[in-house]
Amino acid sequence: MSILSAKEKIAELQKKHEQIEKGGGDKAISVQHEKGKLTARERIDLLFDSGTFKEVDVFVTHRSNYRGMQGVETPGDGVVTGYGTVNGRLVFVYAQDFTVMGGSLGEMHEAKITKVQDMALKMGAPVIGINDSGGARIQEGVSSLIGLGHMFYRNTIASGVIPQISIIMGPSAGGAVYSPALTDFVFMVDGSSKMFITGPQVIKTVTGEEVDAEALGGSVTHNRTSGVAHFRSATDAECLETVKELLSFLPSNNVEDPPKVDAGDDPERLSPELDEVIPDNPNRSYDMRDVISGIVDSGYFFEVHREYAQNILTVFSRLDGKTVGIIANQPMHLAGCLDINASDKAARFIRFCDAFNIPLLTLVDVPGYLPGTIQEFSGIIRHGAKVLYAYSEATVPKVTLVIRKGYGGGYIAMCNKGLGADQVYAWPSAEIAVMGPEGAANIIYRKEIKAADNPEEKRQEMVEEYRKEFANPYNAATFGYVEDVIQPSHSRPILISAFEMLETKQDPRPAKKHGNIPL
Repeated sequence: MSILSAKEKIAELQKKHEQIEKGGGDKAISVQHEKGKLTARERIDLLFDSGTFKEVDVFVTHRSNYRGMQGVETPGDGVVTGYGTVNGRLVFVYAQDFTVMGGSLGEMHEAKITKVQDMALKMGAPVIGINDSGGARIQEGVSSLIGLGHMFYRNTIASGVIPQISIIMGPSAGGAVYSPALTDFVFMVDGSSKMFITGPQVIKTVTGEEVDAEALGGSVTHNRTSGVAHFRSATDAECLETVKELLSFLPSNNVEDPPKVDAGDDPERLSPELDEVIPDNPNRSYDMRDVISGIVDSGYFFEVHREYAQNILTVFSRLDGKTVGIIANQPMHLAGCLDINASDKAARFIRFCDAFNIPLLTLVDVPGYLPGTIQEFSGIIRHGAKVLYAYSEATVPKVTLVIRKGYGGGYIAMCNKGLGADQVYAWPSAEIAVMGPEGAANIIYRKEIKAADNPEEKRQEMVEEYRKEFANPYNAATFGYVEDVIQPSHSRPILISAFEMLETKQDPRPAKKHGNIPL
């Protein structure tokens, strides 16, 4: 037996690396590209700072000897794992390689993923999963299912400790979809991303329904209808850039603060355009995004769940360089009412921000919860309570600005003083009351209106009387429920000052294992 020289051993090592880096081979890579998809390694190259990615478990492969797996080569066992830096900060990643057995999750494939999950948790760094897989590897039987359980367990343990991001860049089917569902943010790509528990063929067999994969679990479906996904992009490259943008707002873990970014915007800047943003007619809509852009650094914000439950906005932005999470009613959709989907969307965002030391700014223009049998029968009470729970539970600085309507239970839910807001401000256009002037006048002055010679004229008179007495910010301010009624154009410096004052806030709570949010 000949003994290899050192040079030959190095050459052998390089050859093995080359074979592993090709994954399923040139033909499989070409098929991936023909579908408009990048390979796992190409995606990693775009995500990480150039030259910083370090792969782990490079030589791991399957160890199954039955069900046709004998002699089957699975370079990296269909997943690339490792770490590197994104914009100079440590990030861990696993990227499923569809060119190797369709990226199927076998025992060792899952072991590589859980190892990276453990490393990320120990190091206190974000973990990103790039999903492109046909699901659990059938040939390995129950071993592949146990591994999925290990992944879900780690997703749960790491929740609220390190940011977890899932990128769907191909199929994600069956039990495997629950790992992305357990993470903080889900990204999808138009045309190539698919998520579903059971595919179209199974659905047709069991229920008789006919639906194609795109309509069932494509990026539009999960961004607009189900709310499972938070972002969608046109291409893999665009998606990865959006992921990097999101990371720029987040801390690496729950004991750090988000990075401060100098946007070059004066913290004392006034916003004259805000003095005219609210229509004189209280029943007319306007775009709450115009309010947000007038307040935040350089008018820039990053919207989460943009296409889902559009009656409420959830965005990351910055005030004087510091990340804030903004929750705002959107009058352009359902008049800014809170409904089931908006409640879920807001509560989830609030809890994420609280877990990762991101202060909360709430912009209020809410006429109440959306009425109707569909909402009641579907559990608006339970879902609406999630917002109350999330705000009450949050210990980060909480500042609320009432823009216009603040009525009834909706006003309470949008973080008023009773729900734990640290500072509450209002614009002169604010209407803070149990209900709108029209409805209130019909109840309070019912007898006077009925007895009048001209009931409609009397009703309008009573509406105006109620508006002057109750539907304004000054009544609430006299009780200390509002710190100050401020000129809209002065909102930015006032809010920045409030958050600066609250930076040393401490809010101890009773010791407990955990609360019981109304899920």
